Amino acid sequence: MLSSRIPITAAGAEKLKAELEYLKKTARPAVVQAIAEAREKGDLSENAEYDAAREEQSHIEGRIAELEGKIPALQIIDPKTIDAGDRIVFGATVDLYDEEDDTSVTYQIVGDDEADIKANKISVSSPIARALIGKFEGDTVQFMAPKGLVAFEIEGVRYE
Repeated sequence: MLSSRIPITAAGAEKLKAELEYLKKTARPAVVQAIAEAREKGDLSENAEYDAAREEQSHIEGRIAELEGKIPALQIIDPKTIDAGDRIVFGATVDLYDEEDDTSVTYQIVGDDEADIKANKISVSSPIARALIGKFEGDTVQFMAPKGLVAFEIEGVRYE
């Protein structure tokens, strides 16, 4: 049963719970109201507002169902409590150096639901994260990226 657990940071779990609460307490009642108002306008067969509200309702209900199924399966991991030393595991914040481009980048390895490349949060199931897991500061990792084989030197590992 452990394989069905979904790893996520505490911040990511709170974000999902907040989204579920918003959908249930704000978005769902708003779309029900929009459907009621569209119904009052008469003929539903040619009512674009009604069709749009029903479609929105479908999206909201689908996301609520997805979150209600996912949240109980979350395995919340607090990176601050991980005692992995300089070994890379889920939740690690990793400083990488790309010799080819002479650039440095920092990523945190997070759950699939909280991955956001703009915030330098990469999914634990991404090729780069899979290459990093289990490695240590000072190691070099290689992985296939859309632009081809990429190599990084691991400059630092921390849990924050």
